Amino acid sequence: MPRRSSARVTGVWEKVPGSGIWWIRYRENGALHREKVGRKSDALALYQKRKNEIRMGAKLPENMRRASIRFGQLAEDIRRYSEKHHRDQGHIDSRLKRILPDFETRLADQIKPEHIDGWIASNTETAATANRYRALFSLIFREALRNGKVTGNPARLVRLRHENNGRIRFLTDDEEKRLRKAITKQFPEHLPELTVSLGTGMRLSEQYSLTWEQIDFARKEINLEQTKNGSARTIPMNRDVLQAFEILREMDRPSPSNSRVFPLHSPRYWFATALGEAKIVRYRWHDNRHTFCSRLAMRGENMKVIQQLAGHKTIQMSARYAHLGEKNLRTAIEGLATGARLHAPARKRTNPE
Repeated sequence: MPRRSSARVTGVWEKVPGSGIWWIRYRENGALHREKVGRKSDALALYQKRKNEIRMGAKLPENMRRASIRFGQLAEDIRRYSEKHHRDQGHIDSRLKRILPDFETRLADQIKPEHIDGWIASNTETAATANRYRALFSLIFREALRNGKVTGNPARLVRLRHENNGRIRFLTDDEEKRLRKAITKQFPEHLPELTVSLGTGMRLSEQYSLTWEQIDFARKEINLEQTKNGSARTIPMNRDVLQAFEILREMDRPSPSNSRVFPLHSPRYWFATALGEAKIVRYRWHDNRHTFCSRLAMRGENMKVIQQLAGHKTIQMSARYAHLGEKNLRTAIEGLATGARLHAPARKRTNPE
């Protein structure tokens, strides 16, 4: 009687030794697949069938189980993706740096909504920050799902935190003087960045992705082609902003015309230090944008002008600053007064009984 061969076939294995349930695994176009079969003989037969189907280019069944990919691989994919499609690469890199220590080695298909929600709750302090991390998790899984690397997007089921968009923090004149003094003392080369931010109201991503070819010195305009709300806009430059760009251009020579105006991706490393030196609290770089809009409102500019200059998608977003122009509203109402003198009518006397 011939001896039974015990040769091991690559791609056929018993996941739990002694269970009698055999699996197969194989690659198709670089993607690793696995299927639960049953008996070893059936597994061997199906394995050969799948290999033949791949060679023949036949369509494989949709219900095959893929070997789960590690989250770290998905993060690397999104890093490369963002280099081509996002302008805020610095933010994505910094957020991934915080996420990866806890998620890098996890199997992506085993990550559940509560895992993401729990991490966000433990590692963020504000609703806005929590929602930015949720968006990044969702982007990672959404792209992986689109590319067939995962079976679902658990971040989609993580609830959004309610953001208080009514918060308006702007610099007072005294705070601006102290801040400029602190920057001049420690980071004088970054002073033009503050002037541009306060004088244009650009979003951080808009300002720090700006190239020299977007600045028209002859027309005194900044041309933003891609913005958060999806539409282009043009921002006129006042004399302070124009001077700041002229200083930056002098500092940047001899760079090509399409190079970035600001070599860094964000002002984070120096701005926080300057705020501390100036003793300014509860203030962020984004609040420069609030300062820009608030000062326009306090000068009596109408909401449509503020909307266009700030690039707000709706007039309601600009209306948050309307209350800052109450003094001008009072002046407008006072202008309706005619100055006519009024006299109280004489009271009618009644005869005593």
